[in-house]
Amino acid sequence: MAAPTVSVPEQREVTYLERCGAHSHIRGLGLDDALEPRQTSQGMVGQLQARRAAGIVLEMIKEGKIAGRAILLAGQPGTGKTAIAMGMSRALGQDTPFTNMAASEIYSLEMSKTEALTQAIRKSIGVRIKEETEIIEGEVVEVMVDSPASGSAQKIGKLTLKTTEMETIYDLGTKMIDCIMKEKIQAGDVITIDKATGKVTKLGRSFARARDYDATGAQTRYVQCPEGELQKRKEVVHTVSLHEIDVINSRTQGFLALFSGDTGEIKGEVRDQINAKVAEWREEGKSEIAPGVLFIDEAHMLDIECFSFLNRALEHEMSPVIIMATNRGITRIRGTNYQSPHGIPIDLLDRMIIIKTTPYEEKELKSILKIRCEEEDCEVPADGLSVLTRIAMDTSLRYAIQLITTAGVVARRRKSHEVSIDDIRKVYSLFLDEHRSTQYLNEYQNEFMFSEVSPKVSGGGDADTSTKTTVQPMEVSSIVTPP
Repeated sequence: MAAPTVSVPEQREVTYLERCGAHSHIRGLGLDDALEPRQTSQGMVGQLQARRAAGIVLEMIKEGKIAGRAILLAGQPGTGKTAIAMGMSRALGQDTPFTNMAASEIYSLEMSKTEALTQAIRKSIGVRIKEETEIIEGEVVEVMVDSPASGSAQKIGKLTLKTTEMETIYDLGTKMIDCIMKEKIQAGDVITIDKATGKVTKLGRSFARARDYDATGAQTRYVQCPEGELQKRKEVVHTVSLHEIDVINSRTQGFLALFSGDTGEIKGEVRDQINAKVAEWREEGKSEIAPGVLFIDEAHMLDIECFSFLNRALEHEMSPVIIMATNRGITRIRGTNYQSPHGIPIDLLDRMIIIKTTPYEEKELKSILKIRCEEEDCEVPADGLSVLTRIAMDTSLRYAIQLITTAGVVARRRKSHEVSIDDIRKVYSLFLDEHRSTQYLNEYQNEFMFSEVSPKVSGGGDADTSTKTTVQPMEVSSIVTPP
């Protein structure tokens, strides 16, 4: 008689959940080894000149030769300024501090504007602290723990460790026995023991014991048996930001403020002492400074006090690379009645190197939309992609990207895995873009409250001094077929 078949339910382990953001498709700047930009690479499309300039800046940041400089990304809305900054962040990696903030954030914090900028600057400066520790590293041969019959007596244990060259038996104290039992150490595990703290870390299973079990979980990691002596000196490098050191040494909350996020204002005396201590560590070779990047989006929202503070902060020896982005032309400097290019004072502009971004061409828009369709898991055929490209050219790239997800929802509602042109046409008619919304307001302005546009006087004359903007929208029927 055949054994009954038992169905085992599939177990899916969810390690993390990452939301799909506006720039989640960007993996880097898309440059080759010669810092030449590829047309489409790592999620970046077009903007070759701006990406080439950003690549040169990136290389100097890695070499630590550009600390205390300022870069301005200037261009029209929707030309990829924030995308270039995010590409630089991805290319720098985790070890180099990168702080991303919007200029308007400084007005919403319960601290002065200069204190908010100071904290942002010190978050962008890393300190690599080098530390030597003695460790014992080896493969566990045997763990013996004797528990006396009476619970009051202390436990006695022995641990046998080996490398490829030697084998040693260690006597274990009560705390070490508890650590080993807590980590569930058994024969065949490769472990390290920090002699200073007694911390036990399991590195994995030895390859020699790979056949001990017929089935192992996906989390099981196999490593080689360590070579050389059991006791080794290991150099550990910790990277922390200057702001984290400030918070830990501030007397209000101490290191708990790192978790609460509310650090408050930190006294200047604390920072001066920390700067002196870090300088002492640098002279002794215990640490080194890793200048990072502070990215300030919508920089024209800063006021004249902030610009004056940044002028002085750039000259300090503890200063990161400051990258600003703005989409304004010649406009008023906030806090004054004077106008300046990009809304930034001339004396600060003189300290900056300016990288310009230009509007995307049709083929570049199509490539970006194709990448976003893949990122948002929406299958759009070639004719639908052409329609989205035309919408992006006539309205804006951001509006076309918004239609991808909404059209995908409409397609799933009709039990289809592919977005059709009818789905795009439906969401295009449901959600207005800027031009059609302006046209609607022009037609029905008098029916809204607090209308500031005067009705047009028949027969001309000087009664109407306002300018009425008329925008011709793209007809819904014109996107039925691709261009």
